[in-house]
Amino acid sequence: MKIFASPFRRSALAVAGAILGALTLTATPLLAAGDTPAIPSQKWSFSGPFGLYDRGQLQRGYKVYKEVCAACHGLRLLHYRNLGESGGPEFNEAQVKTLAAEVEVQDGPNEDGDMFDRPGKPSDAFVSPFPNKEAARAANNGAYPPDLSLMAKARVGGPDYIYALMTGYKPEPDSMDMQEGMSYNEYFPGHQIAMAAPLSADSVEYTDGTPPTVDNYARDVSAFLMWAAEPKLEERHRLGFRFMIYLVILAGLLYMAKRRVWSRLKH
Repeated sequence: MKIFASPFRRSALAVAGAILGALTLTATPLLAAGDTPAIPSQKWSFSGPFGLYDRGQLQRGYKVYKEVCAACHGLRLLHYRNLGESGGPEFNEAQVKTLAAEVEVQDGPNEDGDMFDRPGKPSDAFVSPFPNKEAARAANNGAYPPDLSLMAKARVGGPDYIYALMTGYKPEPDSMDMQEGMSYNEYFPGHQIAMAAPLSADSVEYTDGTPPTVDNYARDVSAFLMWAAEPKLEERHRLGFRFMIYLVILAGLLYMAKRRVWSRLKH
């Protein structure tokens, strides 16, 4: 007597087969990236429950972003006015207007129905380096430079990952078969990255006396991108501190109320 599988069982077997096939297909890339070293932890002024952003570091980080990263990567969720808000770089009003006016923004249409370019205003969003994704890929050998607005929250390790990536460019080992146009990076999964090393010593001029080294550039722009991804971090820390004080006071009041109630009863 032949035994036929029920439709439910055939469906379950098909799903199991699909899952097994997917795991088989993805096993090779996962193993290939498994030799990526752990991201080293860095000391940041904004770490911990009482951490605060370093205003000078954020201002330097913006300068690095503007002069190096902005050529390929956008910050579409930020507006120029954010650079002057409390909890961020805190440029003064005149500085914010100057920084915004350094870029050209397409506006319009005008009375003749034409689009036109004008100097940026503090209310404008950060200008994207490319008009669309296709243009971005065409300018970068097919690789799409991601927007950096939330990069510090989107990657495991956050600013630690960004710092490691910026400082992880090394000469490729002799045993490494590099693809054309790729660079070797110690901390990038697979070690082959389409972005060439963006930072070099003395490439960005600091005006506050900070040494213009790759390490400082990487550290400053990582902190700036952390602020871009979480501009309300300081406010959140203050709120958390107040809430902890409230809980301590509440616990004390509850303990005293408990002692007062139970003190009237004979044990």
